[in-house]
Amino acid sequence: MIIPAIDLIDGKVVRLYQGDYEQKTQYALNPVDVVKDYAAQGAQWLHIVDLTGAKDTSKRQLLLIESMVRTGLMQFQAGGGIRNEDDVKQLLKIGVKRVVIGSLAVKQPELVKGWFEKYGADSIVLALDVNIDASGNKMIATHGWQEDSGVSLEALLNDFLSVGAKHVLCTDISKDGTLQGANTSLYQEMCAQFPTVSWQASGGIGSLDDIAALKPCNVGGVILGRALLEGKFTVKDAIECWQQQDQGER
Repeated sequence: MIIPAIDLIDGKVVRLYQGDYEQKTQYALNPVDVVKDYAAQGAQWLHIVDLTGAKDTSKRQLLLIESMVRTGLMQFQAGGGIRNEDDVKQLLKIGVKRVVIGSLAVKQPELVKGWFEKYGADSIVLALDVNIDASGNKMIATHGWQEDSGVSLEALLNDFLSVGAKHVLCTDISKDGTLQGANTSLYQEMCAQFPTVSWQASGGIGSLDDIAALKPCNVGGVILGRALLEGKFTVKDAIECWQQQDQGER
């Protein structure tokens, strides 16, 4: 599935380069209009990152996100600095289907596992950003990629499988924002090792060929951000490309 992504700061659509607030591109787009546009092109899900809320939880853009959800045009997964159960409750209450949780799953796994049991595995996406070293070790970075957690991707996943983790958005940090192609070997390996998980591939996708290259990896979703905002291709193009790969496999 193709999942367009939108990053929001103070109500504006933005893009950060490799998670750096100092390397920000702002786009002259209304977030609700983006929802309408992407839905008209066939998108069924939108991934929202509340970067304002990630920096200051008292400034979560809940009203804006709710106005996007209320269009009723698609389903939404949203996150950005989720730190406590109230953050989860608030997003679910306004109609977000899946809450995206990153650093907290690494820092306080027992707390987050409790939310899986309370709200259901379908209500949570684990967003795991990895640095891959020369030996191939996949270490999860936290706090906007500023810290190495010392926890491997595989170890965390094995822990969360105990509560039925289903949705994992995995980003190879070295690829993010580069438009140089996704790390297909990473997703191929992870999909094979954790077949019950629906993997969402994120980072580096800059062309339709990059999307096609992910299909054999068996990922469940492809997150598209910068490439759409910069007009490399459209949501419609991406969906058609993905569906063509489906037909080609039959």
